[in-house]
Amino acid sequence: MRAPKDDTSSVRRLAFYATPEHACSYLARRTARTLFADPNAALDNHTYSRLALYGFRRSGGHIYRPSCPGCDACVPVRIPVADFRPNRSQRRTWRRNGDLQVRERPARYDPEHFALYQAYMRQRHPGGGMDNADPTQYTEFLTSDWSDTRFVEFRLGRELLSVAVIDLLETGFSAVYTFFDPGHARRGLGTYAVLWEIDRTRRAGLPWLYLGYWIKESPRMRYKDQFQPLEQFREGRWLPLPAP
Repeated sequence: MRAPKDDTSSVRRLAFYATPEHACSYLARRTARTLFADPNAALDNHTYSRLALYGFRRSGGHIYRPSCPGCDACVPVRIPVADFRPNRSQRRTWRRNGDLQVRERPARYDPEHFALYQAYMRQRHPGGGMDNADPTQYTEFLTSDWSDTRFVEFRLGRELLSVAVIDLLETGFSAVYTFFDPGHARRGLGTYAVLWEIDRTRRAGLPWLYLGYWIKESPRMRYKDQFQPLEQFREGRWLPLPAP
């Protein structure tokens, strides 16, 4: 993969728009606002790679970052993969899943993936708005026509246990989303996907795995601080996030 360009001209040309305030998806009784790169702009993977350095994230074809007045609970985080050392629990999870076969596939709709996604959402996020997604909504959520995205399959024999969606950036990989068979919860498939992504980023010779947003007050977003060392983007720069 080519090294990132030094120029920031593609970012400087972009306009950004803030949404009206709306109910926060993660914290009760709070409102949120989101900052989006111009959805009508000609976005590409280079621009996305530059914006990731400033804490931006991709959802479908949109590049965004939380911009909530009076709240900074959503903290962009990334793992410097060369320095990562798994803890005891993570080492056990790695060994426990050593019998899985892993394959990277192009980012396109697959009915087997979608069936697993539906089972995962019904079990883990009922009533969240995406548990009744149709194939079009699912595809628009996870893919875009300009990003370098892969769907990573984790199989036990022929049985599909998990899919991790990753973006290949110029400075690392971005963990977009992971879904797995709820019947195999004891395997720790979510943790295993992150460990695999760390290893994959190292093997690619890239420095960072971007994990999206860490929210200390949200149980489903707080797990990210278990991967240490972890860096946080605050006040315009990346700083160490202390271990819990």
